[in-house]
Amino acid sequence: MSKSLLFVLAGLFAGTLSASQAQTVELTPVWESDTTLRTPESVLFEPGQNVLYVACINGGPSLENKNSYIAKVGLDGKVIKLKFAENLNSTKGMGVLGDKLYVTEMTQVAEIDLATGKILNRYPVEGAKFLNDIAIDTKKRVVYVTDSGHGKVWALNGGKMGLVLEGDPLKGTNGLLFENNQLLIGNGDGTLFSLDPATKKLSTIAKVSGGIDGIVGLGKKTYVVTEWAGKVWYVKADGTTELKSDTSPQKINSADLAYNPKAKVLYIPTFFHNTVKAVSIK
Repeated sequence: MSKSLLFVLAGLFAGTLSASQAQTVELTPVWESDTTLRTPESVLFEPGQNVLYVACINGGPSLENKNSYIAKVGLDGKVIKLKFAENLNSTKGMGVLGDKLYVTEMTQVAEIDLATGKILNRYPVEGAKFLNDIAIDTKKRVVYVTDSGHGKVWALNGGKMGLVLEGDPLKGTNGLLFENNQLLIGNGDGTLFSLDPATKKLSTIAKVSGGIDGIVGLGKKTYVVTEWAGKVWYVKADGTTELKSDTSPQKINSADLAYNPKAKVLYIPTFFHNTVKAVSIK
């Protein structure tokens, strides 16, 4: 082999390596809240107020639990108001549409005044078993909801709840993200799906080892997804995945996370560990 060919091959290899390295991310701990946040399941970053809302189950996820609440937390991890909204039933995923905050309860979606924390309405979901995450199409003003118990996706539109999708391959549907007119769905088997709500076409983006609890978009078709058991994955644009953190051996969960794109910080609720962790991403 000639020296010139060797140099060309070496250059190609170096270019491939650098491109591969450029596609990865690194996570660095920033802070961890105190444990007054009881069983935090979901975090929502609200850029209008520059605060976090934390849905705290405060006990077990059951119909009998009416002690759940939503806390208002600063970007430094300090609690601003522990019970911004309370007397809720097993709160989980959240989303903001206009001046209202939507949160799932076990069998219904609560609509909350974002200014006062007052519960304005509740929208029951027919036959619901375990409502979980929320994602919102702000342009069409549609609130999407998963039912993990039945493997369904619902939509709240104009005050009415309608079924979007059910059946195979959906199972244990949980995490949701709406972006670029597509609804991303985290399946119970670890598959990250993309759904076109208009055509109902479902396609696979990536696959991780277990059920996907939370999904955030980093831009350019890259994502971070969490598994409730404690794993945090980076999903590249080509669908390949990297395990970036695993606290499952320590029994520290990683539930439905949020992302602050300006600060490039992830906020991860630890469920039974009773904290929220802030992690910078570069």
